[in-house]
Formats: sequence, C-alpha cells, structure tokens
Amino acid sequence: MEELRGLVRAALAEDVGSGDVTTAATVDPDARALATITQKAPGTIYGLDAAEAVFLELDPAAEIDRLAEEGVWRERGGAVMEVRGATAALLTGERTALNFLAHLSGVATMAARASREVQGTRAQVLDTRKTTPGLRRLEKAAVAAGGAVNHRVGLFDAILIKENHIAAAGGITAAIERARTAAPTLAGRLEVEVRDEREIDEALAAGAPRMLLDNMDPPQLRAAVARVDGRAELEASGGVDLSTLRAVAESGIEWISMGALTHSAPALDLSLTLEALP
Repeated sequence: MEELRGLVRAALAEDVGSGDVTTAATVDPDARALATITQKAPGTIYGLDAAEAVFLELDPAAEIDRLAEEGVWRERGGAVMEVRGATAALLTGERTALNFLAHLSGVATMAARASREVQGTRAQVLDTRKTTPGLRRLEKAAVAAGGAVNHRVGLFDAILIKENHIAAAGGITAAIERARTAAPTLAGRLEVEVRDEREIDEALAAGAPRMLLDNMDPPQLRAAVARVDGRAELEASGGVDLSTLRAVAESGIEWISMGALTHSAPALDLSLTLEALP
C-alpha cells in the first residue's frame, strides 16, 4: 500500500505541480460533489485501489463506493465507482485517477481477451518485463486479474538465459552450468532461449527444465514440441498478438509470452461525471 501511495503522489505531483489553477479559480473551496466513474466499453476492470488512493490523497474524508468487481468481464460496462467529497479534490484528481484505472483496466482487458483465445488448448499466456517503468507490479496484478499468468517479476526471481547471455558465456551448456553453480536455489526456475533443433538438443542434453522458443512459427513450434516430447516445458515468444495467439496455442506449447499484454494494451474507455451536492 505504501508503494501505491508513492506512485499516486508522484503522479499527482506531475499533474498538479504548484496547483490546479483552473479549479482554484472556478470552484468554491467548501463545495461538495458526487463523482461517478463509468465504464463505456466492454472489458475487465482493474485498478480501483489506485483510483481510490488518488481521491483519498486529495480528500482523506472522501466517501467511496465500488460498483464493479475487479477481474470480471463486463460486456455492458456501467458505473464503476462513486466518490463523494470536496468538489475541488474530485476535479483535481479526475485525470490521474482515470489514467491509472483506464490503463490498468486496459491491461486486464487485454489479458482477458488473450486468455479466451487459448481456451481449449494446454497453453497459458504469460506477461513479460515489457512494462511501464515504475508500474510493473500494478500491471502484472492487472494481467493476473484478467486471467493470464505472471512470468518472472524481474531479473532477480528466475533465471532466463537469452541469446546474448549464451554468447557471453560461450554456449548454451556453459551458460546453464554457470547459472546452476551461481544460483542453485533458482535452478528449478531456469529457462534457456533456443532458436533451432541443434540448440534444442544442446539444452536438453544440459538438462534445461524449460526452453524459450524464439520467433518460431506454428509449424516450427509443433516440430519442437514433438522433438522435446515432454522432457522440458516449452514457451513460445516473439511477435505474438491476439491475431496469432490461437495458432501458436494449437501447436501444443505450454506457455506463450506476450509483451503486448502490457506494452500495447489500449486504455479501457472510462469517464467521470460530476454532480453538485447541497
């Protein structure tokens, strides 16, 4: 919660700066109002904590009612939240609250759409580290709320040996051996990137528990699945979007990483309307 408050304060400082001059010039300091946030397009809501934190930062006495459940697809949209409080606080916080809520709901919506695409296959959709700096934990929480799966949080909680690591270490076998020696507690979360049959065979011989199949098309993925034959988990990566996801999932792969969940998720359409209170 303290991390969230810090993000909210930074976002407000960026937007408000030395003061909301328009609101200060036009709104009675004692005025109170009811703000209603409405979802205007189909999708999944996530980020209510962040929106609430914005309004409470500006008006600690604000009264907030949630009208939508996070992580649930809403085809018809509708009211999401009502906030009763100081009119000035509601107006000053409007854009920052909507920015958090629309972006995070957009991520959750993209994750929900992706999860639907792979239903009936063995595949699960993963997020990546292609996140907005400073918002990774929020975005990954939104991914999970939408029904997709979180990959590693960062560089510290799993071993992912990629092409440049392999080049620096002197080969797949050397990289795997060095990683196991240096971080034995993470050996079970070790994954290595492979690009062709030769590299698949080398990774199998080195005992890699998981492989990242880089930029392979569905026929290549099917061949890799057959070649590995259950001896390691397989993850497809590279250029996957909603239009290609189903074909990738039907290859028999276990995991599909999809950077678009976070770096290309369009904001969910939300609006805030204000009603003066007596």
